[in-house]
Amino acid sequence: MKKIGIMTTGGDCSGLNTVIQRIYRGAALRGWRTVGILDGTDGLCSTPPRVIEFNNETLPIECARMAGSFLHNGRPQALNFETAAQTGRLQHFNRQLRKSLNELKLDALILIGGNGSLSLAWCNRDIYSGLQLICIPKTIDMDIPLTDKTIGFNTAVQQLTSFCDQLMLTARSHHRWFVVQTMGRDCGQLALNAGIAIGASAILIPEIKFDVHKLIDHILHAPRDYGIILVSEGISLRGHSGRPADMISRKLTAAGIPNRTAYPEHTQRVGDTTAADRILAARFADCALNAIANNETYVMTAVHDCECKTVSLEEFFSAGYVTADPNIPDLQTSDAYVSPDDPLLDIATNMGIYLGETK
Repeated sequence: MKKIGIMTTGGDCSGLNTVIQRIYRGAALRGWRTVGILDGTDGLCSTPPRVIEFNNETLPIECARMAGSFLHNGRPQALNFETAAQTGRLQHFNRQLRKSLNELKLDALILIGGNGSLSLAWCNRDIYSGLQLICIPKTIDMDIPLTDKTIGFNTAVQQLTSFCDQLMLTARSHHRWFVVQTMGRDCGQLALNAGIAIGASAILIPEIKFDVHKLIDHILHAPRDYGIILVSEGISLRGHSGRPADMISRKLTAAGIPNRTAYPEHTQRVGDTTAADRILAARFADCALNAIANNETYVMTAVHDCECKTVSLEEFFSAGYVTADPNIPDLQTSDAYVSPDDPLLDIATNMGIYLGETK
C-alpha cells in the first residue's frame, strides 16, 4: 500500500479543499493511504511532524467547495524557507524537512503551491530525493509558466467581478468613478480577466506601460460619467509613491473627475469554489495520482490546449522569467506574465477599454 502526503503552501485560495478531497478519494479507491501535513513546511519542522490521517469523514465532500485550506498554509512566524533564511536557520530547516519526510515514510508527496513554492521545490529538490514529488499549481495570480489554468484563478475572477458589479451600481447613482485595486503581484491576469468581465473603462497592469494623461483623457471622453478603473497592485507611477489605486485616484481628482478607491483585498482569495475550479481540481488530482502510479517524480500537473498532463519541474522552472527572489538569498523564482500576444488584450482594446501603450 502506497502512503501519500498532501501539503498546501503559500497563499490560500478557493479550490484547495476540492483538490485535497479529490486526491484522497482517488487514492482511497486505489487502496492507498493518505495523510495531510498541517501548516505547510512548518508542520514538517515540528517534532513529531504535524499530520492528519484522512478518512471518509475527515473532509466531507459538502465542505470541499469552501475556500481556504483544510490543512492550513502556515501561520505568523511559521518556519518556512523565507523565515529560515531571514533568521539564518536555512541549513537547519533543510535538515529538519529531510528528517521529517523520512520519519513519515511517504512514497509520494503532492505539493499544492504557487510559483514560489514550485520554484523552491525544484531548487531544493534534494530534500525530496527519497520520494516521488508531484506538484499541483494553485494561485489567483496565474503567474505559473506552462499551464493555461491554475486552481483558484477562476474563483478569484468571479469574486472580483461580483465585487465590481455592486460598485458599478453605486457609481452610476452618484456619477462617480471607482478605482479598484486588484491582487496579482507582478502579473496582470486577474485584473485583465475581471476587467473584461465587468466592462471596465480602463485596466492598468504591470506588463503594459501607460500614460496617466491619456488615461484621464480617456475617462473625460467616456460615453458615460461613471464606471470602474481596475488597477493591478503591481503597477507603478513615476514620481509617486503609495498604493497604486491611491496614486491613480489623486491624478483623477486633480483633473476634476469624481472618484473613490476600493480595495477588495482578501475577498479575492475566498468564496465558494466555482464549478470551473472544481473541475480543474478533479483533473489535477487525477493527473497527480496517475503520475504516482506511473512512478513519475519532480513533475507538475498542467493544462495546455485543454489537455491535462504532467511537465517536469525543470521544464516549468526554465520556461518562465527566472528572477531573484527578494526574500531568500541565492534563490530564483520562475514567473509568468500577460503575454503581448494575449488575445484578451485585443478584445479589451476593441471594446474601448484603455490599457496603455499596447502593440
